Amino acid sequence: MIGQRVLHYLDRFTEATGTTLVWLNVLLVISMCLVVMLRYVFNHSSIPLQEATMYLHGTLFMLGAAYTLKHNEHVRVDILYQRFSAKGKAIVNCLGTVILLLPMLLFILIYSWPYVTASWDILETSQEANGLPLVFVLKSLIPAMVVLLLIQAIAEIIRNLSTIFAATSTTTTTTPTNTASKTTASTFKD
Repeated sequence: MIGQRVLHYLDRFTEATGTTLVWLNVLLVISMCLVVMLRYVFNHSSIPLQEATMYLHGTLFMLGAAYTLKHNEHVRVDILYQRFSAKGKAIVNCLGTVILLLPMLLFILIYSWPYVTASWDILETSQEANGLPLVFVLKSLIPAMVVLLLIQAIAEIIRNLSTIFAATSTTTTTTPTNTASKTTASTFKD
């Protein structure tokens, strides 16, 4: 019961993040169109606008990873997975989360932390003269991605364990009336 409540709140948080990021997609398309139009129609380039487009893309990619995980939309090779039962898929998902995703998140956090803190120490800015002065904020998206993916990984573990144990409890409990009705139905078929 508590697991389902926690799952509900974690999923709501990820959904809210994803819904907010949808609007960044609109801004990304508009800024990209402006960059192209300025360059090819007016023969002018805007470094701040180009960098803003890059920042939006990075933000969408980094912060949208958890939303994509929630909706099971990451790239996957489904040679055998599609043939598994719901319980089998839940086992594969749970093992993949624990064995692959969580260690990868730890690796990313450990190795990106010095990179991010060094950027904050000097309040890193763009290398371009007219560039945006927020490179340190952009680099902060790396640990933010780890946190968001960790939140969603916990939700996925709860969801998959719930599926595994629900499938186990429904297969082990059979009532005599169900067995009797199946026997009666098969007798009438013959």
